[in-house]
Amino acid sequence: MQRKAVVLYSSGLDSSTCMAIAKAEGFAPYAISFSYGQRHGYELSVARQNAKLIGALEHLVVEFDLRLMGGSALTADIDVPKNGVGDDIPVTYVPARNTIFLSFALGWAEVLGATDIYIGVNALDYSGYPDCRPEYITAYEKMANLATKAGVEGAAPLKIHAPLINMTKADIIRRGMELGVDYSLTHSCYDPGPDGISCGTCDSCRLRLKGFAEAGLIDPLRYA
Repeated sequence: MQRKAVVLYSSGLDSSTCMAIAKAEGFAPYAISFSYGQRHGYELSVARQNAKLIGALEHLVVEFDLRLMGGSALTADIDVPKNGVGDDIPVTYVPARNTIFLSFALGWAEVLGATDIYIGVNALDYSGYPDCRPEYITAYEKMANLATKAGVEGAAPLKIHAPLINMTKADIIRRGMELGVDYSLTHSCYDPGPDGISCGTCDSCRLRLKGFAEAGLIDPLRYA
């Protein structure tokens, strides 16, 4: 029987590639997405529409509201920066977001009987978020094995896979193309228009466009 893996899936370029990698590595992908009050909620409509087309056997959308806390340009009335990726942690960082996401994924993995979680974090071509670093993933995996029934009872240990973490955006795109990822079914923009058209100038759009250019490919998405 094919082993199950929970895949964090936002409909973005990275998470879609990550799901394809999980599938290529022999897992049955169970996609989990989050409606957390993000200003770029258009990504969820793309996720709902395309999760199974990208490769998920099931798709779970978890709803909660981080706007109650704010603190980020994605969850509060703060302008999304459009002047390029800098050295400081940008205001698009959402406090504790990946920790929260992984906690939900961990709970679902326990229910599914899965011992593998895939997350498309990246520590090269990224915006400098602290919860995208290798040491964070290592620490979370250790905690997860201390905090779960399977870990305590000595069953198969939980593994958090971050296959993109040391890849450039161009390398991620090349790998996705090798695996047949249809990038027209993805969405990456932090500040899309009402019709979902990507802005082309936020950090996420800039990194995506840079990756396609470096890979020698044309991004299939429309931009303002």
